[in-house]
Amino acid sequence: MDMDYAEGVLSGVPRAIARVISWVENEDSRARPCMEKIHGHTGKAYLVGITGSPGSGKSTLTDKLTRHLRAKGFTVGIIAVDPTSPFTGGAILGDRVRMTELAQDPGVFIRSMATRGFLGGLTRCTGEVIKVLDAAGKDVIIIETVGVGQDEVEIMRIADTTCLVLVPGLGDAIQSMKSGVMEIADVFVINKCDRPAADQLFMEVTNRVEMDAQLRKPSWLPRVIRTIAVDNVGVDALVDAIEAHRDHLKQTGSLKEKRRTRTKQEILQMIHNELFELIRRRLSTDGRMDAMVEAILKGEQNPYAIMDELTSRWIRLTERGSGESTTGSGTLPFV
Repeated sequence: MDMDYAEGVLSGVPRAIARVISWVENEDSRARPCMEKIHGHTGKAYLVGITGSPGSGKSTLTDKLTRHLRAKGFTVGIIAVDPTSPFTGGAILGDRVRMTELAQDPGVFIRSMATRGFLGGLTRCTGEVIKVLDAAGKDVIIIETVGVGQDEVEIMRIADTTCLVLVPGLGDAIQSMKSGVMEIADVFVINKCDRPAADQLFMEVTNRVEMDAQLRKPSWLPRVIRTIAVDNVGVDALVDAIEAHRDHLKQTGSLKEKRRTRTKQEILQMIHNELFELIRRRLSTDGRMDAMVEAILKGEQNPYAIMDELTSRWIRLTERGSGESTTGSGTLPFV
């Protein structure tokens, strides 16, 4: 008898969790009914983002952080976003290799995922995978980004607490001053702080945090933590900082607001993805997409006018109450 994979996820069965995540990653039609069934059991896990430049020690820090959380009795899910293999399109499993021992812990579930060309340090389906691990009962879910540099701000929209890992000698002092990166961090982690210039980096980041606080008057002043992850130094202080930020979010009501914003963005993104796929499929199957491309290339039409025509038609039909898409049949009357 086939396993009820949704029930398997809710029971924390590793095989079911892995299978549903694979369905989500591959946009398999079997994922949808499972996700609908488990959705009511989500929203309990606390989400921690670990981001930073390549070589900053994010994987080692994630490993040590997970061990500390397990010692406190928390179950942990880890989403390790890796670069995409140019040969298979899958994840280059560097993070999983580093966490081999941790993977044997039944209270930990690790999933390496490929970016598959998605920018922002995450994958397109990261949010859905988080839901699977959340429904599976993980208390804390750690999302480790791929480490792509300055465009890794997407993690801020997903994580409850975002930790930015910096390393002396990699230009992080300058990197941290750039707009966007400074604002995403709730906790700054100066890793490999036994290196030369660690004190200088600590002071520069601390000064920048204080200057930013004077300008913006944030309700939360980001903590700056020193660690040597490979030697397990400072990880307890990092756990304390994450817990302090979590308590702050709960006390101020910011956690609910964050999740409200996240849900709104999720709904809009899902609608966008569904409508885009329906429109793409409709225009491609009847040959109109090719016809529009040819018209543009011949100078007979331009993409802006085509977009206006399609969207205007949708607006007119919806205003008359007849422009609803029939997603069950995969058709859009306005296209």
